[in-house]
Amino acid sequence: MTNHQNRAGGTARAPQPLIGVTTYWTRARWGIAWDQRAALLPAAYPEYVQRAGGLAAMLPPDAPGAARALVDRLDGLILAGGEDVDPALYGEEPHPRTGRPVPERDLWELALLDAALRRGIPVLGVCRGMQLMNVHAGGTLNQHLPETVGHKGHNPRVGTFADHLVEMVPGTLTARLMPVPVDVATHHHQGVAQLGRGLLASAHAEDGTIEALELPSGDGRFAVGVQWHPEVRDDLRLVRGLVAAAAGVRV
Repeated sequence: MTNHQNRAGGTARAPQPLIGVTTYWTRARWGIAWDQRAALLPAAYPEYVQRAGGLAAMLPPDAPGAARALVDRLDGLILAGGEDVDPALYGEEPHPRTGRPVPERDLWELALLDAALRRGIPVLGVCRGMQLMNVHAGGTLNQHLPETVGHKGHNPRVGTFADHLVEMVPGTLTARLMPVPVDVATHHHQGVAQLGRGLLASAHAEDGTIEALELPSGDGRFAVGVQWHPEVRDDLRLVRGLVAAAAGVRV
């Protein structure tokens, strides 16, 4: 009897893939009186997973040693956006514009990513998540992108998503999912400098900034990072690819 057959010999509905999404530890206010430390995740992330047919589970920072056991219960992983990655993790001193390190999140998410890649479950990195994927592979980050590209088009106004065009690299998984250039939601002041070992740049902005990367694989592995924020727009192609891969469908 297969996993999708019931005892009466019929076919049961396949279970929805369980997709873990990383979160912040931060101070938050809600209701009329509450002001406490909270595990926080913008609602756009779980809604993004749900709209693609997955089940979303929030993953607040924990001891890195717990990552393997947690990943064993997941079908897929999203590394969400957020604070700047600690430059010490790629051997650099902080730039004056780099945010304060959040080591509990950095170490937890690096452990989750490592466990997910070792187990072979699908991974999607979003903004900070893509940068973390690059650092995990031994790459480095440009700590303040405007100094390199000469403009603030990737983050023109703090707290507001802007849009710019990205073009996918032919022959990549990213291009299979999104075959033509598209405007995407952007809000980042850092980016990939040196690409990590084994990674492939799979999309670029018009100024040459790496906007997506992936871990190429001949066995259908889904390990993609994007510098933009797909969760705040209506384009579900990336997350549908993630959820399909988590359900065992080759994408």
